[in-house]
Parts: sequence; C-alpha cells; structure tokens
Amino acid sequence: MNRSAPVAITGIGCLSAAGMSLGENMASLFSGRRRAAPPVRFSSSHPCPYPVFEIPEDALSNNAPENKSVSRTCRLGLAAAIEAMKDAGLEAGQFAGLKAGVCIGTTVGSAMNNEEFYRDYRSGMHPDMITIERFLQGNPASVIAREFGLTGPCQTVVNACSSGTDAIGIGASWIRSGMCDMVIAGGADELCRVTYNGFISLMITDDLPCRPFDRDRKGLNLGEGAAILILESDRAVMKRKTHIRAFVLGYGSACDGYHLTAPSPDGRGLTKALADALKESGKAAGDIAFINTHGTATKDNDRTEIKVLREMLPHVPFVSTKGYTGHTLGAAGAIEAAFTIACLEAGMIPANAGFILTDPELGAAPVVENTRIAKKTALSDSLAFGGHNGALVLGIEGV
Repeated sequence: MNRSAPVAITGIGCLSAAGMSLGENMASLFSGRRRAAPPVRFSSSHPCPYPVFEIPEDALSNNAPENKSVSRTCRLGLAAAIEAMKDAGLEAGQFAGLKAGVCIGTTVGSAMNNEEFYRDYRSGMHPDMITIERFLQGNPASVIAREFGLTGPCQTVVNACSSGTDAIGIGASWIRSGMCDMVIAGGADELCRVTYNGFISLMITDDLPCRPFDRDRKGLNLGEGAAILILESDRAVMKRKTHIRAFVLGYGSACDGYHLTAPSPDGRGLTKALADALKESGKAAGDIAFINTHGTATKDNDRTEIKVLREMLPHVPFVSTKGYTGHTLGAAGAIEAAFTIACLEAGMIPANAGFILTDPELGAAPVVENTRIAKKTALSDSLAFGGHNGALVLGIEGV
C-alpha cells in the first residue's frame, strides 16, 4: 500500500456520558470527571449493579427528540451528525451537486434487542409491530441519509468494537477513489440489557469504574454514544471555501481470526493494521504525538495491545479514554478518533482515568496527568471481537 492523499475533516460531532458535545467531552476528560453508575434505563436481576456510562434521556432529548420510528442508536447518531454538520458550516441545500455518502459503524444498533416484544409473542399475545418496523427502518446510516436527503453510497458497518474506526477508514477511501465528494462517517451505539448481561456473563466487566492498564484491572464498563466526522474531497473544500480541522492520513485493517472474543496473544492482527495505517500515511513512529488506545481494561486486551505498541511505537505516550466514556462498542473507534483530533488541536492529552498501579507484566504505563504534546499527528486503534483490528492515523496538518 502506497502513501495516500490526506482526506480533509471539516466537522466533528460527539456525545457520550462525558458530554453532549465534543467540547463538553473534552472538558470532562481534562478535568478528570467520570460519570459511572448503575444503569437507569433498564434493570437486571444480577446481584451486582455493574456501573455503566449512560447518557441521561433528558440530555439526549435536547439534542435528538424522541422518535418512536427510530432506535436510540439512530437518535445518538443523528445528534452527533447535527453537531458535525453545524461545525462544518453545512446546511441541507449545500449538498446539491456533490456526491455525498454515509458510512456508520454500530453493533447494538444492528440488533432487535426488544425483550418485551419477544415475551409478548412467546406468550401468545400479538405485540405491536412498531418494534419490527423500527428495527427494519433503523439502519443508522439510512436514517442519517434520509434526514439530510443524501442519495450517495450508504453503508452501516457491523464489525464489533472496530466498527467506528472502520467506517471512517471506508469513508476516507470513498473520498480518495472519487466515489464521493463528502462523507458523513462515524459510529453510534446504545446501552441495552442484552449486552449488559452478556458482558457480565463473559466475566470481563468491572464492578467498579474501569481501570485501563492498571495492575488490578478487572474488566470494562459499557457505555453509549456517537461521533461523526464530516469528510470532504479537495473539490468540495474548494467549492465551499471551508475550514479544515484535521485529516485522515492513513487507515489499516486486519483480522487475525484467533478467537471469537480474545485477541491473538502475539498481536499479529493489530501489528498489521498499525503498519498499514502508518505506511498509507507516510508517517513513522517518531512522527506520532500519542496513541489513543483501545484500552478496554480487560486483562487480555491491554496485555496484547501494549505488547504491540512497545514493539512498534516505543516511548510514544499512550492513553485510554474509555475511563471517561465506558466501552461504547461500535461507536468507540469514532468517539476516540474525535477525541484524538481534539487533543491534537489542544496540544494536550488527558490523564488515563482509573490508573493507579503499574502492571509489571505490561512493562509500560499510560500518561497519569494531563500532558502537553507538540507533534501534529496521532494514532487511534481498535481491537474487536472476532480478531479484527483497525487503526487510523489522524493529523491536524495534511503533510
């Protein structure tokens, strides 16, 4: 893979439990605020109230009013898309003459997780079909495309925890190939009882706020949210005379196929994804200001990820932001890409929340306080169930 042309990012939108806009999120990260608590929107019979990072319904309604015809995941994606469009200075009419597409990553948003419907149906009742209709019309990419009247390529990526990263990488490829002048790319995912109990059953959930890379880490906390990047071609940027916030410089994707849920211990999939992303960007380890890691706080993920980073990018500072958002599954890569750009713009990365004790098995520790950075390029990576790995090289300079 040869070095590819940078793809302009002209707008960013982001919401999570850390804040209902990118600015609010970054304020939480730099102040060390964490909002982990037992879930409110659903209950579980599990004796331990595992904490999650949940967005209050009233906060979401302010950004995306309740609509029974679309899922919560779609509402999260719409809220982030509206913020990104505003940030890019875009209005619906400005899509005329532009090939505009949508590429959104999700996991929970692709499943019909409606237990009430199943219970009623199995008991012989005739539940309202609005649930089925909402599911069939609930493709997040399609919902966003309909909202803004877009008729270009429309794809929802369901690739477990790397979905958001992959959606941005795919969107950038659409720009580079000439398939699109503009792409709304990112990820969205909601909390639900099925995934909550599912991760508990896997025994990779912490009963305290998560502690990425800490010696005593016990697992992840789930979260929810969305992030959207507006990607534009040089033609679109010149036509609109718009400001460029950042660039997608490189993308890599690789699947090691080692296990349904665990990463390959040798990290070969992540190694290839990072190598391809760096090669496509034309950047070397010495050009990287920091790494926004996947950092789930599970024993296996953190061990494998740090092994690879120590080998490929030694001495480069790293942080996991999941201590502020929880693991937002299909949205995680997109949210972390948005955070990565915002950190480059601020010239600072936040402390790794929850980290106290260095794990001698890892042989490396994340940043433990807000830390100044000077370089203009960073990496964001994702490790997903099924052995999939994705990586983005992002920069606030195009070369």
